[in-house]
Amino acid sequence: MDIAALNQEFEGKAPQQIIARALGLPGKAIITTHFGPLEAVILHMACQVKPDIQVVWVDHGYNTKATYRCAEEIIRKLVLKVDVFTPKVSAARQDAALGGIPMYTEDSHVAFTEHFKLEPFRRAMATHSPDIWLTALRKEQTEFRQSLQVFTQDNKGVLKVAPLFHWSEAQMRDYLADHELPNEDSYYDPTKALENRECGLHTSTL
Repeated sequence: MDIAALNQEFEGKAPQQIIARALGLPGKAIITTHFGPLEAVILHMACQVKPDIQVVWVDHGYNTKATYRCAEEIIRKLVLKVDVFTPKVSAARQDAALGGIPMYTEDSHVAFTEHFKLEPFRRAMATHSPDIWLTALRKEQTEFRQSLQVFTQDNKGVLKVAPLFHWSEAQMRDYLADHELPNEDSYYDPTKALENRECGLHTSTL
């Protein structure tokens, strides 16, 4: 697949056009979500093109109650087909018996991230074997993401598509309001710890 040509063809195009192109390609497509802030935007857009698109949720188990309530509301409103993947060690067990959440500066945080984010994600990808992966990744979120593009391809040949890559947070919030979509800003990801820190999902080869 000519990734450079795709990026050139869709430079400056609307996210909806990018999604339509991606979902029109041959192969199986999935969309991943953590049901955090602004996630309903890409879920809504994708469902307009393919209502039965497979949604994959890696639930690390440390979400706030508000995030879980919002997730259920989005699932109901958009009638999502969701497959949930959880760590093999529960959050309760981690907190009670295994030392809780380590600081991101501690060496043990690497293993924690592996158990609570990366391993469940690899399991999800192995289960669904997608050819196309839609993600809500945006350029303005972290310094690392500024070096990425809308269309990329991982080492296993999966086409990774970030339709909202060039959208700002203001555009995202306007879309939520225009379409009366649920949103919840009370979100916590223990594998990232800091909002502008990568957890490894987009930086590693998995």
